Amino acid sequence: MRLRRRSIPDDALDSGQNNPYVNVLTVLKGHENDPNIQKLAKLLTSPEVKRFIEEKYQRAVVPAF
Repeated sequence: MRLRRRSIPDDALDSGQNNPYVNVLTVLKGHENDPNIQKLAKLLTSPEVKRFIEEKYQRAVVPAF
């Protein structure tokens, strides 16, 4: 099987705003305030993670936070 990388127009990657292709962190009802979930949410949206995504994926993935 051969995999191809699709070309995406640059204007589609300007920001994560209004992009239907996003990842979200979901939790079971009642666990929204769990300290571990809160810590995970904070870490996932940290400047370090944003920098990692930008460097690793070079605009193939755009951090939307």
